[in-house]
Amino acid sequence: MDVFDVNKEQRFDPARHVERILGQWPGGDVSLACWEPGQISPDHCHPHATEIYVCFSGGGRMRTPDLEVAISPGSFVVHPPGEVHEYVNGPERTLLFRVRIGDDMTSRHLANRGIEGWTQRPQDAAYFAANPPRAEPS
Repeated sequence: MDVFDVNKEQRFDPARHVERILGQWPGGDVSLACWEPGQISPDHCHPHATEIYVCFSGGGRMRTPDLEVAISPGSFVVHPPGEVHEYVNGPERTLLFRVRIGDDMTSRHLANRGIEGWTQRPQDAAYFAANPPRAEPS
């Protein structure tokens, strides 16, 4: 058994959101994601892992190619393997608890509005060329 205290484990950084992996086991991990106002995650997916977020405090907006939802304390979001998503933090500090379940936690980044001058890695470009995040309009 592992026990964590989110109040003692949280760390914030004004330059970028902080993700702290608290525990890792075969088939998954748990972490805290700490956000300052206005910070934005990369638009990304985990091809071989389900990612689950629970909002403890603060809030913002979670986006996928097809949907955007408000996140507030008590919100629970599940991203199945391969679902592209982005988190945009709101006007106050936010603490999200994250669980990832899968054999490979690798993330593939599509874009990153949160970092000026960001460039996509070639392996991520190749992944999204083979696995487009949304269907072409008909």
